[in-house]
Amino acid sequence: MGYSKSGQNAQGILTRLYSRAFIMAEPDGSNRTVFVSIDIGMVSQRLRLEVLNRLQSKYGSLYRRDNVILSGTHTHSGPAGYFQYTVFVVASEGFSNRTFQHMVTGILKSIDIAHTNMKPGKIFINKGNVDGVQINRSPYSYLQNPQSERARYSSNTDKEMVVLKMVDLNGDDLGLISWFAIHPVSMNNSNHLVNSDNVGYASYLLEQEKNKGYLPGQGPFVAAFASSNLGDVSPNILGPHCINTGESCDNANSTCPIGGSNMCIAMGPGRDMFDSTQIIGRAMYQRAKELYASASQEVTGPLASAHQWVDMTNVTVWLNSTHTAKTCKPALGYSFAAGTIDGVGGLNFTQGKTEGDPFWDTIRNQILGKPSEEIKECHKPKPILLHTGELSKPHPWHPDIVDVQIITLGSLAITAIPGEFTTMSGRRLREAVQAEFASHGMQNMTVVISGLCNVYTHYITTYEEYQAQRYEAASTIYGPHTLSAYIQLFRNLAKAIATDTVANLSRGPEPPFFQQLIVPLISNIVDRAPTGRTFGDVLQPAKPEYRVGEVVEVIFVGANPKNSAQNQTHQTFLTVEKYEATSTSWQTVCNDACWETRFYWHKGLLGLSNATMEWHIPDTAQPGIYRIRYFGHNRKQDILKPAVILSFEGTSPTFEVVTT
Repeated sequence: MGYSKSGQNAQGILTRLYSRAFIMAEPDGSNRTVFVSIDIGMVSQRLRLEVLNRLQSKYGSLYRRDNVILSGTHTHSGPAGYFQYTVFVVASEGFSNRTFQHMVTGILKSIDIAHTNMKPGKIFINKGNVDGVQINRSPYSYLQNPQSERARYSSNTDKEMVVLKMVDLNGDDLGLISWFAIHPVSMNNSNHLVNSDNVGYASYLLEQEKNKGYLPGQGPFVAAFASSNLGDVSPNILGPHCINTGESCDNANSTCPIGGSNMCIAMGPGRDMFDSTQIIGRAMYQRAKELYASASQEVTGPLASAHQWVDMTNVTVWLNSTHTAKTCKPALGYSFAAGTIDGVGGLNFTQGKTEGDPFWDTIRNQILGKPSEEIKECHKPKPILLHTGELSKPHPWHPDIVDVQIITLGSLAITAIPGEFTTMSGRRLREAVQAEFASHGMQNMTVVISGLCNVYTHYITTYEEYQAQRYEAASTIYGPHTLSAYIQLFRNLAKAIATDTVANLSRGPEPPFFQQLIVPLISNIVDRAPTGRTFGDVLQPAKPEYRVGEVVEVIFVGANPKNSAQNQTHQTFLTVEKYEATSTSWQTVCNDACWETRFYWHKGLLGLSNATMEWHIPDTAQPGIYRIRYFGHNRKQDILKPAVILSFEGTSPTFEVVTT
């Protein structure tokens, strides 16, 4: 989920995706807040509603819509299919209940673990810049902002990382939350392996360091690298170049002289996307580690939270004391179809289009009907490609009801943003919310933007950036005054918290929960092994001997990895195991959550498939005897009987790792 690229389906695993939950409570345990950072593209409304329902049935009124923030890290290499609005259902090629239920269960499990593990402790806050990991991917939009405003900032991206350090009363480490604005798109749209991208790699490095002797995803210390105002921020720091000629295409339309916009792609600093992911992730990890180590400012004071559901299609925005404007029914502009320099759209649309195209308009009108004059007028200068707010079959195409939410921990305010704010949008919101708190007696609040929370509504640019109609502006679905509306709404929440009038806030209109969503067209078929073979048999063993830095590869008779979601006998698809002579036993040194392992699933015909396990031997590997094991599940169905899921495993012959 993320690039909306047809054919970019999952074919294996580079790393596991995690939900990381943090519960903060006042000493008597009454007032609580929950912040959850999840290794997925974004939190969908359906996901949030289902998680809240299940929290209520388990914990009553302890964890609620106002005090629980669910935030996606925005990795573009996680599964799709957990949405209910038609645009996202179509982009996901269906709603997958299996994926959805698995995500809900995982998020709840992380909250349950945090709930059980609560202990008295302290929180410290620290801030510092991270250099050399971001560029603004729409600099021409940014330049539309007033010169006087731009002059106040040294960069066209926000370089500041905010870190929360959590320790127990003995000063022992418990966890970290970092907020930093960067797109997790170091892994590009040619990738087919599930992974958590650059921010996930930062989490991985810090957790591995603090949880010595544990496999990834295990151990007491939890490090979340959460998303922020990343709307126009790319980690592909070499910038946009024409992949056919090598020349720069850093122009207002991101196009190349030969091949147009499809050739204009930004590259990361590494030799390939895996390397780039690690370079960018490592830099974030290093900085977070420094800020964590030197954090000395304690966060003290009461906890509070405020939440409203708002009909974002109908907000009256006060531009000044005499003039108002309104938000619009949702719509996507032409440049939405262009994609970005991090992942092009493929149909040769260009960014920065302020005129429609009769060809595409006609096709749209034939299939979906014409957009109304009202919606066209409201969104100007955006030329409307998809009038999603006027399309409701089989279900509405975009949300009308959106969450706005703030949690405060003493002098820290976390704003839960339902989408992707650009750099300048984030700056304006932070400033406005901080000023609102200050005007009601809460001085010097640190305001953090937490991105991709609660419901996905694409992008939010400034009014000025909107005029340029690059990708981010074309994807600002509620029209040119979207940001002003959010600023007004979040100021209202801040005021309620500061004046202790949260109880008087209206709940707002409840969002819908649709039934009968379009299901994926991929059918569940029975797995088959080749004649004379069984699942887990080794088709290609490893070589007898390897050196550090080489890649071990073993191919097994495979089965569809989706089966493992339904029958969780094994928690990993693979292990790398080392023989310990002293205990005459095999010790697991790595599983499928390690960055040095890769699990590829190759789908053949009629239920046949292979599983390839790779181990990229790290410098830290000890010499010795090793083996690789495969754990899977196959779907079996006898005539006139229901299908059953059976577990199997396979073990490679041993191989030796020798020192050079």
